[in-house]
Amino acid sequence: MPPVSSPARTLPVLPSAPVPEGTRDVLPPEWEQREALRARLSHLFGSWGYRGVEVPALEYADARHPQDARAFKLIDSGGQVLALRSEFTTAIGRLVRTQFPEGPFPLRLHYSGRLWLRALTSELGRLREFGQTGVELIGTLGARADAELLHLASAALAAVSVEAQLEVGFPGFVDAVLEDAVLHGPAREALHGAVDRKSGADIDLLSRQHGLSHEVTHTLHALTDLYGGPEVLDAASKLAQGARAQAAVAHLREVSELYDGGLLYDLGASRRYDYYTGLTFRAYAAGLNQPVLGGGRYTLEGGLPGAGFAMGLERLLRAAAPQLPPQPEVVLALDAAGAETARGQGLCAELAWTDDLTELRRYSAARGIRRWARGSGLFEAGGEA
Repeated sequence: MPPVSSPARTLPVLPSAPVPEGTRDVLPPEWEQREALRARLSHLFGSWGYRGVEVPALEYADARHPQDARAFKLIDSGGQVLALRSEFTTAIGRLVRTQFPEGPFPLRLHYSGRLWLRALTSELGRLREFGQTGVELIGTLGARADAELLHLASAALAAVSVEAQLEVGFPGFVDAVLEDAVLHGPAREALHGAVDRKSGADIDLLSRQHGLSHEVTHTLHALTDLYGGPEVLDAASKLAQGARAQAAVAHLREVSELYDGGLLYDLGASRRYDYYTGLTFRAYAAGLNQPVLGGGRYTLEGGLPGAGFAMGLERLLRAAAPQLPPQPEVVLALDAAGAETARGQGLCAELAWTDDLTELRRYSAARGIRRWARGSGLFEAGGEA
């Protein structure tokens, strides 16, 4: 008896609804360019001794997570609350604690992947799903480690042909100056925000509300002006009265000497993720109002020091697009030998699926394919070999 064949099954036809807000489809040209950038950066990070790791997209939800309020959350079959990965540093910290409890330190790691945020972000196009790649240097601290990351950040930007200015901050400096001015509690928190926004009007208002002296108010205004080149460190030294503030300026001077490059300083920047405990830095490219790179120093649970930076792939692609090399020409190969010939010349070769020349001409016109390949030769699309 002949075998009974099962009826053909087809995928269901779903409504052609748009994708969720803050998400998008990525089409071939952009995908190819993005992956080329990712590959260049992965090679660079590896050459500096940073080994690749991958962390799960699903994490246990935790109210202590810096992005907990903005994370997508779901409940698994056992009732456990999970969250989609919303940033990498916390995930890498968990990996280090569980997989490398004894090091060896310093531990150099690099990563790449997608992130998700429930609230719309300032990423290009206000995306809620976007890509990042970056590095973490864990288990060491000091000016030499910070300078290494600045050098690597500069090399990463050069590797993808993005011209961007590195801008260094030290959020703890503002806090130390506020501490020296004997500011505490709600007043200190509110003034952190006013200084970070560089809002002189808010500083004046808060100073009146909390009865601050003219001298303290003048100091707060001076913090908002601490932006520029090396001269900023001299100005900061004059404001640094206590040991914490003085140590911050001394650390920045040492990093500056080790880096020996053109850095900008923003010592009035006092707001970053709460976990940053030391130097922070960002890089801005022309035409973008958001940084293409950002990072800083933090401390993991248990006191292990770490520092790193991340690069937003969507932003990076926008900044790098004018410098990216053109995609290789696509040809249509009429046989395997023709495909091998074309690929040997650095071209992209698609194999013909039919001998119907009319259909192949129609397809070539629609795809913008100008040449065909057969055997050892290339010729105009639709012509004869």
